[in-house]
Amino acid sequence: MKVNPEIPNNNLPPLPPDREAIETKVILRQVSKAAVALAERKRMALTLPNQNILINAIVLKEAKASSEIENIVTTQDSLYQALTAKAYKPDLATKEVLRYREALFAGADFIREKDFLSINGILQIQNILEENDAGLRKLPGTVLKNGSTGKVVYTPPDDKVVIEKLMANFEQYLNNTEADDISLLIKLAVLHFQFESIHPFDDGNGRTGRIINVLFLMLKGLLDNPILYLSGFIIRNKGEYYRLLEDVNFNNKWEPWILYILNGIEETALETITQIKNINSLMVNTVKKVKEEAPLVYSKEFIELLFEHPYSKIEHLEYRGIAKRKTAGKYLAELAKIGILDPHKIGKEIIYINKSLYDLLKK
Repeated sequence: MKVNPEIPNNNLPPLPPDREAIETKVILRQVSKAAVALAERKRMALTLPNQNILINAIVLKEAKASSEIENIVTTQDSLYQALTAKAYKPDLATKEVLRYREALFAGADFIREKDFLSINGILQIQNILEENDAGLRKLPGTVLKNGSTGKVVYTPPDDKVVIEKLMANFEQYLNNTEADDISLLIKLAVLHFQFESIHPFDDGNGRTGRIINVLFLMLKGLLDNPILYLSGFIIRNKGEYYRLLEDVNFNNKWEPWILYILNGIEETALETITQIKNINSLMVNTVKKVKEEAPLVYSKEFIELLFEHPYSKIEHLEYRGIAKRKTAGKYLAELAKIGILDPHKIGKEIIYINKSLYDLLKK
């Protein structure tokens, strides 16, 4: 049935779609490439001495990019300052991005504990993002418009019963291991399309949907931690993202949409592999420099901490048991003296920035 963008899509088909539409030869070839890249990214992550280095960096980048897709824009510097400096007062956009980070971590904890992702788990994620417990949409009137022209491009289902049935079907398909004989990466693309088409909440659908992407890959063992920077790919190809979503709804064209997601996974995985190599290289060089120019303050734990927290302060060293307050201050000042850290005073605190790492993570 042809979908009219101005009429609520209460006839959105439940999952799964026809297998022939989502398992073409072209798609299956790209599945192999994306899966290889994702597996290599997972392997490379294990070469880092501390997984939190990558987790903290990628989660913050993903939070920033996913929010930017919804025109919630802040800077990397603002985010790190908000996480580190007590005196820093973040603006509204920065607070929203940090809520995304909190929601992603909460979702990861949920699936680790439950080993599935339920509607209740998804509601918890959306609650954190939007700071409300409105739940699934109950009232009609939601439409998606072209940001430039104001033209209605899609109207999601508006019948409360239909939304509840579609979300129950979504939950069942996501957690159903019997359906996993189909590629998990194809299934991810299908799930993301369906969630965005149901548009189950009044607000936060896009960001919640992108968090579900990461959680699904964790649930299925394709990621150990919530470290997939897929939103960066979507930002670079934002127009195509919305066009292809619409093309599935209006023309049942699954192949271009699934290829888009698969290409995004492959490209993102390859970018992360490069970043891991660069982080490892920078860490080796940092260790060498500290051992040569400030050997009395060197410890493996200290260097790892500076990479786990690109914006560091005395309390971080105290909390880890690396040094007492006075000694911790001397350690950080010594690395500032040899050019590894860049000190900045924010309020009454001095924050030490691992500038080389910060620049690397910004790329």
